[in-house]
Amino acid sequence: MGKKRAQSPPRSAEPTPAAAEGEAAASSSQQPVEPPKEPTPPVEVFYCAICFFPLEYCEFGSSLTRCKEWLKEEREDLYDKYYSEEALQTKIGTLSLEGQKKLEKETAKKEAKAEAKADAALKKKMASQVTIRRIERTKRKHVTAIHGLEAFSIDLKKAAKQLAGRFATGASVTKNAQGLDEIVVQGDVSDEILEILEKGEGVLKGVPIANVEVVEDKKKKDGQ
Repeated sequence: MGKKRAQSPPRSAEPTPAAAEGEAAASSSQQPVEPPKEPTPPVEVFYCAICFFPLEYCEFGSSLTRCKEWLKEEREDLYDKYYSEEALQTKIGTLSLEGQKKLEKETAKKEAKAEAKADAALKKKMASQVTIRRIERTKRKHVTAIHGLEAFSIDLKKAAKQLAGRFATGASVTKNAQGLDEIVVQGDVSDEILEILEKGEGVLKGVPIANVEVVEDKKKKDGQ
């Protein structure tokens, strides 16, 4: 008799691609769909027109009193946010009465010191002298030197460029005999430069004409 062949166990039926897609769709339909997140709005920062710090940092500057006055006039709502009685109590509520008085005293002292420094700088500036020298090189050749402009916050290189373009000639920043910076312009243009300063043209503005002096610097004759 012939041997019987062993029968292999029946194989389980594999799901068809369509059935697999149906199961995945059913599974995904059961999961809750998260709503799209709203974009985070940009942070709006307000800057003080007095100290140019963000409003919450004005107290670290040297002009807090003027900052508060400006803010109260321009944005009373923001003034109440930072300087109302409630806001101040929240800010310094942890300080003792002695600590609060000390903080106020230090702030007032800092402001007074800053104002005194600004006043001294202004007085020094207004007392500064600008000298325009007409310098004779030969009988037919002159140069014009301007000294003292930097005291009025004028950029000498920009001023030299402006004068060079205005007179279509050479102009540069050099050191004078005292080792100080001055602008030297080729040609006798002292009267024209005086007029430019008086009108405050271009970068040459902010100089009181009463502080400007025109002087003659003639070449010494031989034997003198």
